[in-house]
Amino acid sequence: MAEAGAAAAAAAAIAQAIKASGAIVSVEPMDFLTIVGRQQQPLIVHATCGFFSTKYQYLTSYKGLAFYAKSPAPLSLPPYSEFIVARSIWVP
Repeated sequence: MAEAGAAAAAAAAIAQAIKASGAIVSVEPMDFLTIVGRQQQPLIVHATCGFFSTKYQYLTSYKGLAFYAKSPAPLSLPPYSEFIVARSIWVP
């Protein structure tokens, strides 16, 4: 019985975390660049991840939605962008 209660609590915590983070739209790297190009001064969160090969993660907000992309190579982002380098980006 205690295991079922713990599992229910964990499920509730995950659901709450998803609600708190809002909608995150996963897009291809080229689509991400298109979205960034529509903004005058985009704020972009950037992180790297991977064990055997480095992957590049990007996150930005546009019209109330958060857009996320993962790329095997760094993206060529506009120089007028504002950047935040994060230790990691976690997407549910």
